[in-house]
Order: sequence, then structure tokens, then C-alpha cells
Amino acid sequence: MSAQLSGVLTALATPFTPEGRIDVENLRRLVDRSVDGGVDGVVACGSTGEFAAMSGAERRLVVETVIDQAAGRVPVIAQTGAVSTAEAIELSRHAQDAGASVLMLVTPYYEPLTIEETVRYLRTVAGAVDLPIMLYNLPGATGVNLAPETVGQLAGEVDNIRYIKDTSGDMAQVCKLVHHYGDVISTFVGSDDLLLASIAEGAAGVMAGTANVIPAELVSVHRALVAGDLARARAEWSRIYPLVDAMMSAPFIQAVKEALNAVGFPAGRPRPPLSGLDAGTAGSISSLAAGLRPRAAAAR
Repeated sequence: MSAQLSGVLTALATPFTPEGRIDVENLRRLVDRSVDGGVDGVVACGSTGEFAAMSGAERRLVVETVIDQAAGRVPVIAQTGAVSTAEAIELSRHAQDAGASVLMLVTPYYEPLTIEETVRYLRTVAGAVDLPIMLYNLPGATGVNLAPETVGQLAGEVDNIRYIKDTSGDMAQVCKLVHHYGDVISTFVGSDDLLLASIAEGAAGVMAGTANVIPAELVSVHRALVAGDLARARAEWSRIYPLVDAMMSAPFIQAVKEALNAVGFPAGRPRPPLSGLDAGTAGSISSLAAGLRPRAAAAR
């Protein structure tokens, strides 16, 4: 798929078996859950998907499984960033060959890099593939913030850099990306609790881990905003915001899996060394998730 990305993209969780292996069957079911909920794309091996705790072979398996299960119904965005440039190129070429629609590149997240080193990494990986590239700005994990000016320059100079997922949590930065550089790059917000504000501001969409749990509900808010029905969007957002806020306020991977388990989806537990939520937080998230009445998928 080469159509322009927009809307709600699910940052897929990765279900694990009780033995800690990738649960391929339930990963397929999780893809279907999002597609059936009306989302506009799914993301394999993002942060919510615990990519950093996987081997290269496991990451390739997840990408292949998600692409196969999506079966062209929605675009698949494969997160292929890595600690080294060589590994990122290898994973990116694999995802391209497997049929991904877009490649998302987190910047290296162990050694502290300069902005020059970060930009060189992004240019090199983007130049090794033909697919559209989505930059992944995750300064809390990488230690490097991709400023709007840097993003705009990269997008203007590298033809296949077309999107950015900004998970800075900085709404002012999102506004600069949208209003100053919207002619060269489309902005997706990676902070689920900023969905209403960012779409109203003109962002292309949101990449949401909470969409594993409430895909149709998030899609409904997005559709209302696109249709110009702010009153309906705000009403629907108010209904789901307590759950979104509770999940965003907790360790997020654990919160997504806790909520999925609460609505009857066997997502398993996070991969160690991550541990479960404390009893109070788990109980609150489970109660909020179970208490939401499922919404039918919005029409595309």
C-alpha cells in the first residue's frame, strides 16, 4: 500500500505464551481485533510491542506475522530501528521484502548520540531502502530530541522520509511540526492522551497503544473530528479518557496487557525484566477497561 497514512494506527502489543515465547496465534487475533475495530493501520515491533526485548529473529517473525495477517486490509508499519546502523538496515530490508508499507525508525537508544550522529543514522538507513520512512522521536528513551527544524530539514532533503511519530509529549512541538513543516512531513502523535488535541490541531493521526484495547472507540473520536463534529468527539473522548489516562499514567506496556486481559483477550505478561503492575493500579485499569461497552467499528 502506498496511499498516504492518516488516522488511528495501533501500536500492537506482542502477546507471549506462559513460557515467554511469541504467541503467534494470539498476535494474529490481535491484528484482527484492530482491523475489525476500524483502525487505519497497524504497527509491528514498536515500543508497545516490546521490540527491545526481542532477538532479531523474533522481530522478523513478528513483522512477517503481522503483514501476513493484515493481508492488505490496512497498511503495516514495521519499526526497524536498532542500536546499530547495520542492524537497522538489515531489519529494514527484511521488512521491505516481507511487504511492509512503511518503515518506522527509532534512533539508537543506548549510547548517547549527538544530533549529527543521529541524523547520519537516519539518512543512511533511509537511503538503503525504497519504502516511505517514519521517523520515531522518542527522547525519553533515546536521549535525543528531533527538533521540528531538524525534522523539516531531513524531510526536505531525503525523499522517502515522509512521516514522523512524535512521542515527546510536547504539544507545542507537535504544533510546530504541523504548522511549520506540514508541507514536507505528516505528523503522528505517539502520546495517546493527546489524540483529541493533536487531531484538532491538524496532525495526520495518532499511533496508539491503547488502540489494542479500544480501537473502535479511538477511531470514532478521530472520525468525528475529521467530520468537524467537535461536540461528538469531545463527548466520546470524555467517555474513554479515564481509561486512556489511567493507562498512560502507569507503566505502559504492563497497562496495555492488563487492559487486554481484562476485556478477555489473552495477551500474556510483559517479558522480563518488566514485572506486573501493583494491585491497585492493575485493579483500576482492569475495572475501567471492563466497564467500557464495546463500540461497533466506524465505517471507513
